[in-house]
Amino acid sequence: MDELSRIRQAAPSLKAAIRRARIEDADRSDVVAELRGAEIARLEMLQAAIEPVLAQAPEEIDLFDVGLAPGERPRLFIDMVGFVEMARDRRQYRFVQNMRHGRVLIAESESLDVMTEAVTAYIARRLVEREKALAADSPFVHAERPARAKAPAAPQETAAARAPDATRGPGLLRRGLRAIVELVGSLVLILVVAAIVWFVLRLGFAWWMGGL
Repeated sequence: MDELSRIRQAAPSLKAAIRRARIEDADRSDVVAELRGAEIARLEMLQAAIEPVLAQAPEEIDLFDVGLAPGERPRLFIDMVGFVEMARDRRQYRFVQNMRHGRVLIAESESLDVMTEAVTAYIARRLVEREKALAADSPFVHAERPARAKAPAAPQETAAARAPDATRGPGLLRRGLRAIVELVGSLVLILVVAAIVWFVLRLGFAWWMGGL
């Protein structure tokens, strides 16, 4: 009994191990929270830097909706497809755009000024793309295209009307030759089918006579 008591007293305590594990987990949680707070602070600095740029955009344009989304990976959204996040070292900014075939890295830098310039250039490109899309959907553009396409057709119609004999003669001849070729082809097809039927009937009659 004395030996068993000594073994039990020398065994490690599970309660103490659980207590140490909880303390370590709390320490790690505090570190993660501090790192996430640093990420959010850097993204807020970038948001403040690009606010004067967004203030220069036309008021009627609602293309950009800048907002900070906190979470496991905090992100500063510029619009629906572009956002800025921090790299794994929590120091570098990463400007990413969601494309049809995946994500594209637009810019990456530790400098706030460099990232502000990258976001400004992105905003400018998006505005130009919007202007081009609106110009393509303009009703004046669609109205001008049919008029330009019909303009060269008038001289050809007048030329055909002035010289009907030069255009209709070869056309009639081609149609006549085509009709003759189609007729000959039909006759040949009928003869081939008739020969096949006659051969089958003859073969069947010979088999029947042989059976009798």
